[in-house]
Amino acid sequence: MAAHEGSTFKRCGCRHEDTGKLLGAKCPLLRRRSGAWSSTHGRWAFQIELPSTREGKRRQARRVGLDSQDKAVESLQHIRALLALAEEDTETLMQIADLVQASIKAREPLPALEEVRRRINVGVDVRAEVPTVEQWLAEWLDGKPALTLNTRRSYAGHIRNHLVPHLGRIRLDKLQARHVEAMFAGIEEDNELILECRESGDPAVVASVRGRRVVSLSTKHRIRATLRSALSEAVRRPDLPVVVNAASHARLPSCPRKKPLVWTADRVALWEKDGTIPGEVMVWTPDQTIRFLKHARKYAWLFALFHLIAVKGLRRGEAVGLPWSHTRMGDGEIDIRTQIVQLGWKTHTCTPKSAAGERTITLDSGTVRILRAWRHRQLEAKLAAGADWVDSGLVFTRQDGSAWHPAQVTDWFQRISRAAGLPPIDLHGLRHGAASMSLAAGVDVKVVSAELGHATTHFTQDTYQTVFPEVAKAAAEATAAMLKPGGANA
Repeated sequence: MAAHEGSTFKRCGCRHEDTGKLLGAKCPLLRRRSGAWSSTHGRWAFQIELPSTREGKRRQARRVGLDSQDKAVESLQHIRALLALAEEDTETLMQIADLVQASIKAREPLPALEEVRRRINVGVDVRAEVPTVEQWLAEWLDGKPALTLNTRRSYAGHIRNHLVPHLGRIRLDKLQARHVEAMFAGIEEDNELILECRESGDPAVVASVRGRRVVSLSTKHRIRATLRSALSEAVRRPDLPVVVNAASHARLPSCPRKKPLVWTADRVALWEKDGTIPGEVMVWTPDQTIRFLKHARKYAWLFALFHLIAVKGLRRGEAVGLPWSHTRMGDGEIDIRTQIVQLGWKTHTCTPKSAAGERTITLDSGTVRILRAWRHRQLEAKLAAGADWVDSGLVFTRQDGSAWHPAQVTDWFQRISRAAGLPPIDLHGLRHGAASMSLAAGVDVKVVSAELGHATTHFTQDTYQTVFPEVAKAAAEATAAMLKPGGANA
């Protein structure tokens, strides 16, 4: 081949018997007696003159160790095609030459022709390095300043604990669905190890996994959602190589939404016998909720808060973060515009996460009376405290006027429910119970969905069903009556 187009040659690692110098391309064993190239001795190579550096120095692209002359020729053609992309643009030509030289030096594959062409077309430096998954995730998270602190903390935890350890070193454009699936397989193996260690009975083995949590299927779905969101943005970035959203194609078992189960008499009896809790999300019957609220009256500084959650289904953060300025007794309404969220042990006041979370809730007359009585008691405490009163402006406060910590409210809820002898539910179960009672009472699902702050009625319908046995029993009897002689009137 002509020198300006590059050349191919063959060389080996043999050395001269006397001097010990490498023979390289001069080794006689590289050719057969006929003059043809040997198929078993030596490796192929190529070299081509690149455009001079910006300082005017000559440079070459040279690579050895190829399996065949065809591959050497193919590499030369690839480099010539890359250089041709620059057309008459000197700066772009320099960038392509730099990129080729860097690839040769790092012993990496030559840059993809289409990728370089795409970068030229969008006007970005063709030499820009393709980030790893770890580098991209860090850039992606830094570029999302509008995230709530809780969401940012959740994303950061997924990235730090799972995505970076398993996928971080992979180049972004090389990430495939199989890599994501392998990550989840690794997480599941770790889950099994944690469970085996916990059940080993050996104190040292048990201690080795203390503090480590089993990653649930729902958490795996959230981890994948974080990766999917980050990769979706990478797909849209013109300065990045062609990226496939591997998270969207990775297989993961479906995660059905946990639907509430009610503490029926039979379930309570089994729990009292051996501690069995039949579901992850449990709710009380209306009678059990009444029993709890009666017991909660003994705790004057908490009763109104628990009553509001039990009747209207507020989230914990919405209840502890509710200001009096958003509570309109005359209208019988409260506006949910703020919440107190927990970050580790620290708390942060912010707006609800979604647009649907910002809503107005209508209060029944009984709840209004309870809030008025609570307001009167709070004002009396304020007068008695004088300068020691903490003027937080919140509806539900501790005895000194300061805000409740969300975790303290949860702790008090558990204490009161245990003291009342009730089967266990978590505080969020009061919200579930309020939703279930509203639907069982015949309230339109659109109203229930809006007051709960759900984005769609589909979510409300899919999560909450008629779980109370007396309602289900009445429906069953009405259905069976249709088959009796004379129909429902028989």
